[in-house]
Amino acid sequence: MDPCRIFAGNASRKLAKAICERLKVPLGDADVSRFEDGEVSVKFNENIRGSDVFIVQATGAPADNLMELLVMLDAAKRASARRVTAVLPYFGYARQDRKDQPRAPITAKLVANLITVAGADRALTMDLHSAQIQGFFDIPFDHLYAAPVLIEYFTQKNIKDLVVVAPDIGSVKMARAYAKRLGAELALVDKRRPKPDAVEIMNIIGDVDGKNVVLFDDVLTTGRTMCQAAEAIRAQGAKDVYGGVSHGVLCPDSFERIQSSPIKELVFTDTLDHTTMSLPPTFRELSVAGLLGEAVQRIHEERSLSSLFV
Repeated sequence: MDPCRIFAGNASRKLAKAICERLKVPLGDADVSRFEDGEVSVKFNENIRGSDVFIVQATGAPADNLMELLVMLDAAKRASARRVTAVLPYFGYARQDRKDQPRAPITAKLVANLITVAGADRALTMDLHSAQIQGFFDIPFDHLYAAPVLIEYFTQKNIKDLVVVAPDIGSVKMARAYAKRLGAELALVDKRRPKPDAVEIMNIIGDVDGKNVVLFDDVLTTGRTMCQAAEAIRAQGAKDVYGGVSHGVLCPDSFERIQSSPIKELVFTDTLDHTTMSLPPTFRELSVAGLLGEAVQRIHEERSLSSLFV
């Protein structure tokens, strides 16, 4: 069997190189640049006719990242690739997955349609904000979780008296899975607003007094939810507070907010490129290249991915 062919957009070039190193294959030669007016320009510099092509590109903001992926998919399809798989370490626009108010878009469905129409035969992603987004795609879709990487890290830390806490109601199911794998107790933060624009009242459901706590979430953007939860937990008598996040979007104001919070260490993965950021010493990045690389290899060899799901 011919080796798989892996290419990268500019948003995920570092991660794609790490995946290629794990699989011992070269990163494909493709120019992803801009015309003078700023439009995306893509050209594959090698023959991919009849090849099994994987294009690695996170699709979060800015919109150029999504546009790069779409143009690369179209170029690969028109170059007669046998199969084109969109590898989306981070699926952007996932928070708009339903009409929660009148005249609102369902942007996650729009992005799924764009990826499919652009030429993807298959999609692979990690830790969707909402699992039902899988149903927005009319092509085979594989949904991995960063949990094995985060669980391994916190297991090696051997934290005593550990409690896993869900920072909000929406992350309870994920936190329960982490707690089970880590052999820890489970608690959750119940946030309520007594009236619009009022300060949130937080109730901790579960015992955290005298315990060490890990807050798990799928995405950290501003850090407000996790920092508020950490403060409420510390007020209930918790000792060390850690944060574990799949996707560290990390807006500029999140750095100061997290550093001034009770969070002792924030751990996230490299589904997004943080090379342009100066990360504080309390921030720790873990790589999911091994997990994604194994998934790419299994897809290429038509093997099951079931054992990679947590």
